[in-house]
Amino acid sequence: MFWFKTENLNLINRLDVKLSTNNIFMVIERKDSELIENFLKGDQSSFKEIVERYKDKIYWHARRMTGNHLDADEIVQEVLIVIFKKLKDFRFQSSLYTWIYKITSTRSLNLIKKRNIKRFFSIDDDEHKEIKYGEDIVSNIENKEKLVQLDGVLKKLPVKQREIFILRHFEQLSYEEISKITGKSLGGLKANYFHALNKVLDEMGE
Repeated sequence: MFWFKTENLNLINRLDVKLSTNNIFMVIERKDSELIENFLKGDQSSFKEIVERYKDKIYWHARRMTGNHLDADEIVQEVLIVIFKKLKDFRFQSSLYTWIYKITSTRSLNLIKKRNIKRFFSIDDDEHKEIKYGEDIVSNIENKEKLVQLDGVLKKLPVKQREIFILRHFEQLSYEEISKITGKSLGGLKANYFHALNKVLDEMGE
């Protein structure tokens, strides 16, 4: 259950949205573009459907970025309110999915910056391991102990590398999609991704 701050309750109650994480598997019946158009015409139920479609994705992206349940809850609230207020400005220049992830990433990074969490590391060229393109190490993690270990490793990554690693491995976005979210060049993204991947592999003993 997501807990809302007092100042956000009126808006959320008005929308009558239940923000539980139980409905992960759901049938998507209407396209995002149709839901947006209907919402802008005054159909509040269309916004509820957008929320149901993306709230879990927002939560888990924020949770992995911040490493904290309460922080993720706060970010979910903020992102949903931003979407509600700014959806009228959405111009379909990217997918709604990409737009929402960009907002979530920005809010997560802002929260991290406020806490002055700054972690940096470097990997020498001679220590750089050759990684098979597209290797998904997450698929090899089979137990809770390693998931907890991975969460700890992610917290050690510089925030930008952490963001790219999460978007690439957990959200399975392409470099092109990540570029739209972060505003970074494809070359820069790949370099940061492989630095992050090497660090994770070293820490996980893979």
